[in-house]
Amino acid sequence: MNTVLLVQDLELLEARLREIPAEPGVYLMRDRQSNLLYIGKSKKLRSRVRSYFRDSQHLSPRIAMMVQKVAEIEFIVTDTEAEALALEANLIKQHLPYFNILLKDDKKYPYILITWSEEYPRIFITRNRRLGKAKDRYYGPYTDARLLRNTLHLVKRIFPLRQRPQPLFKDRPCLNYDIGRCPGVCQQLISSADYHQIVQKVAMIFQGRSEELIDTLTQQMESASAELNFEQAAILRDRINGLKSLTAEQKVSLPDDTVSRDAVALAADNQKACVQLFQIRAGKLVGRLGFVAQIPESDRHSNNIDSGAILQRVLEEHYQNVEPVEIPAEIIVQSELPEAEFLTAFLTERKRTKVKIIAPQRQAKAEFLEMVERNAEYELARLQKQENANTQSLEDLASILDLPELPRRIEGYDISHIQGSNAVASQVVFIDGLPAKQYYRHYKIKNPDITIGHSDDFASLAEVIGRRFRKYIEDPNLPRLDNPDFPDLVMIDGGKGQLSAVVSILQKMNLLADLRVVSLAKQREEIFLPGESFPLETDAEQPGIQLLRRLRDEAHRFAVTFHRQQRSDKLKRSRLDEIPGLGFHRQKQLLAHFRSIDYIREATLEQLTKAPGIGPKLAQEIYDYFHPESRAIGV
Repeated sequence: MNTVLLVQDLELLEARLREIPAEPGVYLMRDRQSNLLYIGKSKKLRSRVRSYFRDSQHLSPRIAMMVQKVAEIEFIVTDTEAEALALEANLIKQHLPYFNILLKDDKKYPYILITWSEEYPRIFITRNRRLGKAKDRYYGPYTDARLLRNTLHLVKRIFPLRQRPQPLFKDRPCLNYDIGRCPGVCQQLISSADYHQIVQKVAMIFQGRSEELIDTLTQQMESASAELNFEQAAILRDRINGLKSLTAEQKVSLPDDTVSRDAVALAADNQKACVQLFQIRAGKLVGRLGFVAQIPESDRHSNNIDSGAILQRVLEEHYQNVEPVEIPAEIIVQSELPEAEFLTAFLTERKRTKVKIIAPQRQAKAEFLEMVERNAEYELARLQKQENANTQSLEDLASILDLPELPRRIEGYDISHIQGSNAVASQVVFIDGLPAKQYYRHYKIKNPDITIGHSDDFASLAEVIGRRFRKYIEDPNLPRLDNPDFPDLVMIDGGKGQLSAVVSILQKMNLLADLRVVSLAKQREEIFLPGESFPLETDAEQPGIQLLRRLRDEAHRFAVTFHRQQRSDKLKRSRLDEIPGLGFHRQKQLLAHFRSIDYIREATLEQLTKAPGIGPKLAQEIYDYFHPESRAIGV
């Protein structure tokens, strides 16, 4: 690795620049320790990288600081600019370079997910955007969760969609089918192709194409009426009226109602930027999306927030994840984008028609953009208020426990069982005072002494804590301090006994000096510390105590939910265990096919034979088990 800074060795810099081709691609800048500083893209790599080192080039303070630290430049050539943009986004998410604008994946805003990869797609709200399957589509993120829930509820009343995740009956549809709310997906009374057509109409709503959908349905209604199919025409009329109620917002006062537009603006403090993107279609505001971007640390102590770079990053991320039909003809931006030409070319290529990006200074568009900015300011104030409350709770907890710093990562543990049976444990994680469900974890208690009629919460907690932190013993070089996976505080649900068991195992693992652990007793909300006979003197309504209570309640909920699931699965399998030749794998296949023991009991011999992995002989064994009278009479 080169240990010389390129700005200090102009001959080396020039030699390195000559190696970079004048083709589209991605460039990666590293410091002396080979740490990634910045990842960028360009349609001409050599020209773009060279521009950073020209004295005449006007660079933002953040980028100017970055250039002074560059010791090495790498590049990846792509075939097209679109590939370069997609590769840059993926590499930024993977490496989180210090000087790049980073979007926060904090699950503050919900999405609509349509699972196009499934035979009968599902439509639901989620805050957890995962890569998932390529065909599945996320729409959003939406800033108003309540409005989104109401919209989805109304959509399910307008269009016949599957209403239940699992069928209510084995051999017939439920009442939703009888009243026209569901097309009978559970019994496959509608083909997958026909159901996809219904869901495609629903997707148009979340693509901001409601007016286009209304026009299509109006034509279908008129055709049905002309063919004297009045029943179908009435159904279409009701759907049109329902859609009009969804798009009844006041028209936006902008010239040329026929142009589809997005307007984007932000408001920022020294930690984050709240971005609002308003979608205007046919002169109506059809969607309001929200994003949160982190302010780079190099900008946090100055007044030079690079609004254009933040908006560029948000727009690139957003438009890569939409379908071409969702890209508007015009994008109104609050600040000039540093790479507007690159984004314009990318969007024009995807949409196959010209896309314009403008930063208006006067007239109606500028006034509308001011409204978008005001909404971004309101959203920033709301998030600041929420974060201030979390900070207050963390500060109070740090004061109660005499912690040197605010506890960023707090873990909570609880045990759940019924007299020792199906004993499980939960690990829940709060980061900056908020649940971080991606780090939650379940444990099945493996202690052979814990059986039905014999429980031991102390031993169970010791086992779980030992398993959680075992890797730090197996690999002593794993960092503990400043490690995002290592908690600042561990909370055990229980009193002195539970805490003592955990302290004992941590002492054996030589971790107690680095790990702060407390317990929270249920009855009086009392905090116990290691080695102390009496609880801390606290007020149950203190912000810090309330934070621990939320953590404790979440750990309890998570443990109980997992315990019920395990108990339910065991009850299902326990009856099937009695059937000769039906092993664990085939039990799972059988339950997956019939959904429940009751359906298996009611199944005919022919239906059992059609289940995966069940041959005629085994099907007869299953049928005879549930119908012993048939064997007795030789049926």
